[in-house]
Amino acid sequence: MKTKMKWMMTLKIWVVIFPSITLFLSMFGPALSALPLYQRTFLLTVVLVPWMVFVGLPVIDAVIHRIFKRNA
Repeated sequence: MKTKMKWMMTLKIWVVIFPSITLFLSMFGPALSALPLYQRTFLLTVVLVPWMVFVGLPVIDAVIHRIFKRNA
């Protein structure tokens, strides 16, 4: 049971982080390309970690909750 929960959490994180990173890099990638890798990585994580924790994952959790509630 724990393994299933870990896989579900992994999938939820991926569903949020993949499009978020893609959008962030498509919008700011050219402007950030002059910065060293460690600075680009720092900026990416400073923006996207709070986004995931406070917005992305709660939205995905709410959507999943609605889907399971509707099917129950």
